[in-house]
Amino acid sequence: MNLSRRRFLRLLASGLLGGTVLTGVGWVTRVEPRWLVVERVSVPLKRLPPELDGLRIAHLSDLHLGPEVKAEAIQRAAERTMTLQADLIVLTGDYVTRRASYAPGLVEPLSRLRAPLGVYATLGNHDHWAGAEKVASHLARAGITVMKNLAQPIAREGAALWLLGLDDVWFGTGHLPTALVGVPHDACKIVLIHEPDFADRSARYGIDLQLSGHSHGGQVRIPGLGPLVLPDWGRKYPIGLQRAGNTWVYTTRGVGLVSPAIRFNCPPEITLLTLRRDSIG
Repeated sequence: MNLSRRRFLRLLASGLLGGTVLTGVGWVTRVEPRWLVVERVSVPLKRLPPELDGLRIAHLSDLHLGPEVKAEAIQRAAERTMTLQADLIVLTGDYVTRRASYAPGLVEPLSRLRAPLGVYATLGNHDHWAGAEKVASHLARAGITVMKNLAQPIAREGAALWLLGLDDVWFGTGHLPTALVGVPHDACKIVLIHEPDFADRSARYGIDLQLSGHSHGGQVRIPGLGPLVLPDWGRKYPIGLQRAGNTWVYTTRGVGLVSPAIRFNCPPEITLLTLRRDSIG
């Protein structure tokens, strides 16, 4: 092999490696963060009234409007959600990244969200860092009911389940016993709380299903290893449908992201949950 050919092969290998690296960087920074996936999940609930069997809930979380996520991305998520024709829409926190000045940008895209049984939300830790009251006021302007340690019956055909919304537990403002005041003990109960690892407490209070976000699924998930980094309150139940005692907990990967603004093997998500009456448990 002459020198010129060896040099050519080295240059070719270098170019291929460089192209692979550039392709990989482009994927994790530009392609996968915009690759919004609809996850369709069926959840069996023993105490679900027969009249509510098949109830469809669209779940969004962690929009993170700010430096890394623009209003256009949230608008696309809202429009995609509306195509799902859910009975109920819920959102579980972190609408902005740290600064309340981003909150006005939520109003126009989130105003698109409408559902026959309502649109409900709870706040997350970033919303509190930014200014919880300001974020909540702009969600209300979008027609969304913000729940802070409250309960709301969700009724259809004369039967109801109870939707509970807790404030953020990272800040110590979420209080499940307060939300449970007046809720029948044997009722089917779904709780919205930003941080998924609260599920162990939910289980002690007889919650049937907890819906959460917060972890982003880790944003980067290495095959065979799982997520590289997870936040406090998002390490035990970081992704998908899991069991905490007798309570189901579903943790969405979220719509947005935070710095470093990359996703790998963990695309953004809208969840469509279908509730099914489970006579076995």
